Amino acid sequence: MLDLFGDYKKDDHLPPISETELSDAEVLKEAHALKKELKDKMLILGHHYQQDDIIEFADIRGDSLKLAQDASGIDKPYIVFCGVHFMAETADILTPADKSVILPDLRAGCSMADMANRDAIDKAWSYLTKCTDEKIVPVTYINCTAKLKAFVGENGGSICTSSNAESIIKWALDEGEKLLFFPDQHLGRNTCFKMGIPTEDMVIYDPNRLNGGLTPEQIQKAKVILWYGYCSVHQGFTAEQVRKLKKEQPDVRIIVHPECSFDVVQEAHEAGSTAYIINRVRELPAGSRIAVGTEINLVNRLNAQFPDKEVFSLSPYQCLCTTMYRVRPRWLLASFRAIKDDKPINIVKVDEETAKGARLALDKMLSLS
Repeated sequence: MLDLFGDYKKDDHLPPISETELSDAEVLKEAHALKKELKDKMLILGHHYQQDDIIEFADIRGDSLKLAQDASGIDKPYIVFCGVHFMAETADILTPADKSVILPDLRAGCSMADMANRDAIDKAWSYLTKCTDEKIVPVTYINCTAKLKAFVGENGGSICTSSNAESIIKWALDEGEKLLFFPDQHLGRNTCFKMGIPTEDMVIYDPNRLNGGLTPEQIQKAKVILWYGYCSVHQGFTAEQVRKLKKEQPDVRIIVHPECSFDVVQEAHEAGSTAYIINRVRELPAGSRIAVGTEINLVNRLNAQFPDKEVFSLSPYQCLCTTMYRVRPRWLLASFRAIKDDKPINIVKVDEETAKGARLALDKMLSLS
């Protein structure tokens, strides 16, 4: 087992089709043929951030939660999830035991999810709850391991997505006096500020520092405790980029994801989830020019999807999710071949004890949403 997987537990990890066996064109040709042949046995899910040569295989496209929910109602034995590990875990938790969720490359992880593991959260929870008599309600962003979802379920909290974070946080603060939000500090800060909570009432727990770098007095005073985690992709966007674009091209509408830093969200015209961004681009009138602060593959796909508008990245640099890019056609073909032989590889399976706690948190979120 590799340390980079953190809380993850993996089955045997098998390699892709080698370049000496098949050319790129041959890989795509065989993969398309096998997809057609195996259509009654497998469903292919594609996250919005995947590259075009993967997303073209997807039967369903969407964000992580939508894809997992869609998978739960499909009556096919194999679900091939073209995303990252925590997404495949969520799909496994939500699907019946007789379904197999396959992640074509088990090394496709998430740097944000890796910034919080169960041991660190347990240690933080022990310290935080000793420092205050007020009730702390934990909420985790869905971008985390199954073990962290289980922690939240076991401690009376909920999961959230970038779409429903506001309603989930409102519920949490109605349930208790304080909020522990992890692993993404920026989604937590941006959402709480939007709800009227001043930044002075928020503190950051840094697991790399003694007691998270917080004194008991700071914890007692705070309303929101944010975990020190972030999405590396969305840190590629800066407030200076927004200000420069506003000054030089004032006709451009700027929409960013709430995983961006606080100053970027404050400077932008709008901020919202992936689904929000897609819908807003669709709604804006023909001729609109739209700068988007999120992963580049989605931005490029939106530009192609709406030719009557100009959609481009807020950043002049390529803000891309490199871990998502581990899922490549050669890995996909290896998964298809294994399914054809009824010897599936790279299966993601969450143990039942962890899944039980995670389901509590997922069910709480779905009931609140």
